[in-house]
Amino acid sequence: MRITQEEALELFNSDDLIGIGMAANEVRRKKTDPRVATYQIDRNINYTNFCTEYCSFCAFYRPMGHKEGYILPREVIFDKIQETIDLGGTGILFQGGLHPDLKIEWYEDLLRAIKAKFNIWCHCFSAPEITNIAEVSGLSLRDTIARLRDAGLDSIPGGGAEILDDAVRHRISRLKCGTNEWIDVHRTAHQLGIRSNCTMLYGHVESLEDRIEHLSMLRSLQDETGGFLAYIPLAYHPDHNELGATLGREGTATTGFDDLRNLAVGRLYLDNIDHVKTHWIMVTPFLSQTALAFGVDDLEGTVVREKIYHEAGAHTAQGMSLDQILRLIRGARKVPVERDSFYQVVRTFDDPSGDGASASSPGTTVAAAA
Repeated sequence: MRITQEEALELFNSDDLIGIGMAANEVRRKKTDPRVATYQIDRNINYTNFCTEYCSFCAFYRPMGHKEGYILPREVIFDKIQETIDLGGTGILFQGGLHPDLKIEWYEDLLRAIKAKFNIWCHCFSAPEITNIAEVSGLSLRDTIARLRDAGLDSIPGGGAEILDDAVRHRISRLKCGTNEWIDVHRTAHQLGIRSNCTMLYGHVESLEDRIEHLSMLRSLQDETGGFLAYIPLAYHPDHNELGATLGREGTATTGFDDLRNLAVGRLYLDNIDHVKTHWIMVTPFLSQTALAFGVDDLEGTVVREKIYHEAGAHTAQGMSLDQILRLIRGARKVPVERDSFYQVVRTFDDPSGDGASASSPGTTVAAAA
């Protein structure tokens, strides 16, 4: 039986963190093998930091014409992809600012060039980027996504969701796409056969009720389309951005208690989404390791050279080595399983418990234990 919005609010207000985590783990057990924790070798490529939206929580963007603004040359993008492949990578997350002069042909040409040169999964373009591409190209949303798909787009990240409430969005990202537009991008993508992730940026001006309404919208869309692969909560960092200065919270990020509770409640509420991913860049590797006991099944990935969150104040390393990831997963008494972007098993490592348990074979989907 599903938890209601009222019950979710009780959980958010509860101080029984261990009890909430145990309940979340029971749901996780039904979704994915509880002996396993997955990760991916991947890379974030931020192709431009020029942006016209000026979100108050963002320290990454630069206004048009700014001397620190850039659009990465194609050769640089190719070098980054090759480096990822050389490290054993299977996917890239490709996203950037909302550029007013880059029309769909620019993105199509780049995707086709990437696919012609590399065997790599292209997890690209948040909902605000896609709505921007459609607008500057004079295209419908459906035509835009279909053309990107045909050029090589494999899946869509969940960025740009922030909080799915227009009043909150007006306070923190006034110029960015609205709630219904974000939902429409993902609904349309799912209808066109493209899977996506969903996120929540929490810990800024939103209320607990706002978080629950956000989760409700995600759950409803998943009921409708089944297109979400994973849910990823993102902790707001207040350093180096206008919102943090306005709130007087420079240097004061979310608490570990709230991070773990938010992950666990998300797992409990989003009972129709298989995977919950902890974003170690935002909440530290060690808290992400702890999250594997709070309903989380995926430890993100190597995320080589991530920029956006670090410029907003994340103090974690820009990338984590394979040895570090394996050590964290084994330390949580889980079997490390490398996956691809579609949650297919790439390889399985040793079982730290010594009980002979093994994960799925390469090429199979990460699923619940029999």
